[in-house]
Amino acid sequence: MSLSASAPATPEAIARYEPVIGLEVHVQLATATKIFCGCPTSFGAPPNTNVCPVCLGLPGALPVLSREAVELAVKAALALNCRVRPQSRFARKNYFYPDLPKGYQISMYDEPLAENGYVDIVLEGAPKRIGVTRVHMEDDAGKLLHEGFRDSEGCSYVDLNRSGTPLIEIVSEPDMRSSDEAYAYLTEVKQRLQFIGVSTCDMEKGHLRCDANVSVRLKGAERFGTRAEVKNLNSFRFLKLALDYEISRQVALIESGGQVEQETRLYNPDTGETAGMRGKEHAHDYRYFPEPDLLPLRIDEPWLDRLRAAMPELPARKRARFIEDYGLREYDAEVLTATRAGSEYFETVATVSGDPKSAAHWVMGDLMGLLKAEGKEISESPVSARHLGELVGLTAKGELSGKLAKEVFAKMSASGEAPGAIIEREGLKQISDSGALEKAVEDAIANSPKQVEQYKGGKTTVLNFLVGQVMRATRGQANVAVVTELFKRKLG
Repeated sequence: MSLSASAPATPEAIARYEPVIGLEVHVQLATATKIFCGCPTSFGAPPNTNVCPVCLGLPGALPVLSREAVELAVKAALALNCRVRPQSRFARKNYFYPDLPKGYQISMYDEPLAENGYVDIVLEGAPKRIGVTRVHMEDDAGKLLHEGFRDSEGCSYVDLNRSGTPLIEIVSEPDMRSSDEAYAYLTEVKQRLQFIGVSTCDMEKGHLRCDANVSVRLKGAERFGTRAEVKNLNSFRFLKLALDYEISRQVALIESGGQVEQETRLYNPDTGETAGMRGKEHAHDYRYFPEPDLLPLRIDEPWLDRLRAAMPELPARKRARFIEDYGLREYDAEVLTATRAGSEYFETVATVSGDPKSAAHWVMGDLMGLLKAEGKEISESPVSARHLGELVGLTAKGELSGKLAKEVFAKMSASGEAPGAIIEREGLKQISDSGALEKAVEDAIANSPKQVEQYKGGKTTVLNFLVGQVMRATRGQANVAVVTELFKRKLG
């Protein structure tokens, strides 16, 4: 018997249970064409225009596997520490739905592309390894449209532009024990795939979608509870909220004497609840059998070696290197490796300037503030990494004051010019010659008798006021350290 929980479980009840969570992550590969035909994968085209007999499932049309899709899928498997099988095989996954024109999906079943991987996450300083069961390739279905039409209340429309788009499915082990761990795992997977260029992982465009399998058991129990699958979670926030709700729902159901049913559920962002959709399918429900129109996929060692050699440095390794080689704080390293473009931009600034810590400060502060204000990505930065590195280097060498550097940066962002050209044209170079600054110091002393008297009387903080007089007189170009030493010498 199954009962509906009338209220969410109490925190005390939830604390007695342990969630068991596994994720199935569907990722659209960043190919220009579909997996088995030459139709474009571009987003936003008019409905049913990026189609052909193959992706429409018309009789007599035969699939031809995309080599580019295979290579991107293999790179994803390598990034997830999987063993790529020398032979994998496509299979037909049979089910009937209006957006599936063939009446089956071409996927992989008992011979997937890759197996036995893992992803390491860190949560509140504690590392944990999440197993990756398998990575396999498949084609996407179309899309049902339920809104925006005159008769949407009674009809649904089908757009088959997405049909045949290349996907990989990444299936984790049930190793996650909280919604926070699931969030961290999905974040790490997304970041790795973006770093290696396998996918944009743009969730708004459906390039990354997630299904969550969740069950609960009393703490200390070895046997898993009955799991429910929450389908089509299209944001990180919804993943966490859906898992927290489902954990509470299952605990409340068990505590009230009911049983959790094995079913597929959907999360409703408006109510913050999951609702039953259908009974959970088993493998035999799909009547898998080998795809007769495609040969087995064989990946030999030379091909695998070439792909492995072309892999960029992964974010976790890059974070560790930034901390070790550049002396960055862990938080700074995480921010600077959030995207591959951002990490490469920072590294150029650090190399050109010769001052990695100042480079990190400028990139995370002034540059990111500018980009946020203008709604731009770092790849669209109006200030090139080399030019910013030159600016940071000039400041680190004492050839440009911090205040002037900010002024030059603003002019660089407006014009795209190199800092040297701006400094030369506008006469903004820092004045460090004590002889050239001596008159300005003497004028400040002559014009500030009260402050001079206070300084000589032991109130040394007024030195900041005197230095400020010189900075104003020189339009901020005076070297503060040189000016300070001149005052100290002249005032005894």
